[in-house]
Amino acid sequence: MAAAERIAVFGAGAIGCYVGGAWAAAGLPVTLIGRDRIGADIAAHGLRLSDQDGWNADVPGIAFSSDPAALADADIIALTVKATGVEEAARSIAAHARPGTSVISFQNGVSSPDRLRALLPEFDIVAGMVPYNVIPLGPGRWHRASFGDITATRTPVSERLAAAIGERPGLIRLNDDMTGIAWGKLLFNLNNAINALSGTTIRDELRQRPFRRVMAATMREELAMLRAAGIEPAKVGAVPPRLLPATIDTPDWLFHNLFLRIQKVDPKARGSMAADFDAGRTSEVDFLNGEVVALAERLGRTAPVNAAIVRLVKDAEAGGRKTWTGADLVRAVGLH
Repeated sequence: MAAAERIAVFGAGAIGCYVGGAWAAAGLPVTLIGRDRIGADIAAHGLRLSDQDGWNADVPGIAFSSDPAALADADIIALTVKATGVEEAARSIAAHARPGTSVISFQNGVSSPDRLRALLPEFDIVAGMVPYNVIPLGPGRWHRASFGDITATRTPVSERLAAAIGERPGLIRLNDDMTGIAWGKLLFNLNNAINALSGTTIRDELRQRPFRRVMAATMREELAMLRAAGIEPAKVGAVPPRLLPATIDTPDWLFHNLFLRIQKVDPKARGSMAADFDAGRTSEVDFLNGEVVALAERLGRTAPVNAAIVRLVKDAEAGGRKTWTGADLVRAVGLH
């Protein structure tokens, strides 16, 4: 990557601080753009990163700004805001960044790159995907709590960025089928809402078969819609997409000894929607389970389990029940 190519990570929360910090640790010129609170934490405590493989890094002196005007200096923008913040972020990019700048979209769901292309026609929009969870372990400290590699559409800019990072933490794999990658990742992201409704960690939730039954049912609906639409989901995790529902729905003794060992879910990890519940923020459910519901509607079909999950999350956001047992959730989504 040319020395002059400066990177702005716009929306530097958990994912943005970890990814941007890892790139800075690899020697890339990175500016984090995020909330004042996070900037104050980094100023007071520094930026410290870790992962479940034992990697630790202190990233001294990383640039941080809470002013989107800092986008003006960027040659590459890594957009790590939530899917619910895409429109507002696009307005800031249009106001401050140079037309033609590459914007790598790292949102959950499948629709953000297309939304950004419509909102920012003068910019180079690159689809990307971050597969792992990042959790806070204290002020300025971020821990990667699950496995997988960042993926992005193969373009000249992403090729240079991936080469500059190399095989270090924060590495990028390039792929020409980001539609398949996005739908493949969504199979896992359907659990985000279920984890939030469970009120527990991902690992503890997955150890309970009733929650896994709901997760498997949401996956089956997505796979059925994708078959009808002629979309092939990519293999994102250890198990091929078509085998995921059956794998998730196996008896506890088999699931605990096989899938949980393969996936190595950090015992502290929770989904991002659980953090939204805690903070009283609007969740991304419309861009997760809601994507399956929307695809079903375009096909003239229904996805009742995913639709029920969307309703339960929206009810929780409006002050309704937030914590469900597995058995109650099974009944609430219409499974028997």
